[in-house]
Amino acid sequence: MDKRTFLKTSSILLTGSMLSNLMSCKKADPRTNWAGNLTYSTDNLHIPKNVEELQEAIKKCKKVRALGTKHCFNTIADSKENQISTEAFNKIIGLDKEKNTVTVEAGIKYGEMCKYLDDNGFALHNLASLPHISVAGACATSTHGSGIKNGSLATAVSAIEFVNGKGEVVSLSREKDGEEFGAAVVNVGALGIATKITLDVQPTFKMKQVVYQNLPMSALEKNFEAIMSGGYSVSLFTDWRNKNVSEVWVKSKAEDMKEVAPEFYGAKLATKNLHPIEALDPVNCTDQMGVEGPWYERMPHFKMGFTPSSGKELQSEYFVAFEYAYEGFMAIEKLNEKVAPHLFITEVRAIAADELPMSPFYKKTCVAFHFTWKQEVEAVMALLPEIEEALAPFAPRPHWGKIFTLKPAVLQSRIEKLADFKKIMEKHDPEGKFRNEFIDTNLFGS
Repeated sequence: MDKRTFLKTSSILLTGSMLSNLMSCKKADPRTNWAGNLTYSTDNLHIPKNVEELQEAIKKCKKVRALGTKHCFNTIADSKENQISTEAFNKIIGLDKEKNTVTVEAGIKYGEMCKYLDDNGFALHNLASLPHISVAGACATSTHGSGIKNGSLATAVSAIEFVNGKGEVVSLSREKDGEEFGAAVVNVGALGIATKITLDVQPTFKMKQVVYQNLPMSALEKNFEAIMSGGYSVSLFTDWRNKNVSEVWVKSKAEDMKEVAPEFYGAKLATKNLHPIEALDPVNCTDQMGVEGPWYERMPHFKMGFTPSSGKELQSEYFVAFEYAYEGFMAIEKLNEKVAPHLFITEVRAIAADELPMSPFYKKTCVAFHFTWKQEVEAVMALLPEIEEALAPFAPRPHWGKIFTLKPAVLQSRIEKLADFKKIMEKHDPEGKFRNEFIDTNLFGS
């Protein structure tokens, strides 16, 4: 993604045939993503109420992209012609207590189904830091939580239904469809628009969360894996100042946290609830201090009942094989004087390997370096190439929904199964309806 594409603010109106009256179509004002850093390139936003309307829309659109909860910071969901929102696909279809699965409509948000699962005695294996994102969008972009043994949210998917570029309803499962199924889960919006997703669930459990402050970066050299394995889910937060990790968030199953240690590799136990950015009010953060609560009220960093407003920020994230975690961390630390002035906070997490071909974690456990930037576009876009160059020895992959500047040829060289994915794209979208500038540039550009 180049700077010009990222900075565009003009809308381009569709000149072509309109969809049928069966279709709900609205113009949002303004047509921007969640953070407001991107204005979408079309005002044609279609909101089908059912699968039949979705099929009709896709058949009539020459070009179209799926739009979820608008939490992507780049142009992956953008279109110059049409977007189709999945907001009406927000229901829980059914819970299979024998197979340990739940089937939901693809547009449902994690925060909308977690209490239902817990009330029925079940849980998901992991959640992202924010619960206000849709299941389909999170899985399509390989969004994740933390935990060295926890796969991304997409790894919970055991079956998926979507409407492809030919308007066909396609159903695939992990059990029967192998790599094609995997490609349909982490699909970057290039195969079709998901309508229904089945997720693996497990028996519900209670969790506790504690925060430690001021972990010396020197402790990471010999203990990085041990630190990231110190709980069910562990996150490190740093602003890259003073060679210090300001906060370590440790989330554990209640049964595994009988006692809370006063110290963690040199970091001291916090005596009050904290926000990841220490200066901010933690009122909307999930409860800490070792207070026991349901899994879905501890795994995210922010409360389910908290509806985030548009945040003036930018986000980028890079994944490196875990064996290079410390080296990658210190490569970024060398840029601290350049990074710190433009940064709110960096979060470091771990994600287990998976078998999803377009996932950054395909066959490798990774460490994630997530940057929440001030919305200083020029400065951040100038910094990203330096960060990417610093991480280059470790072949970093970017998060599909965050901003990055990796050259397309470099990115493509790091996607082992890209050629196979393109064949699956051709099968399900032979006319390239779901290809936009982001897909054309990053998967096909030179």
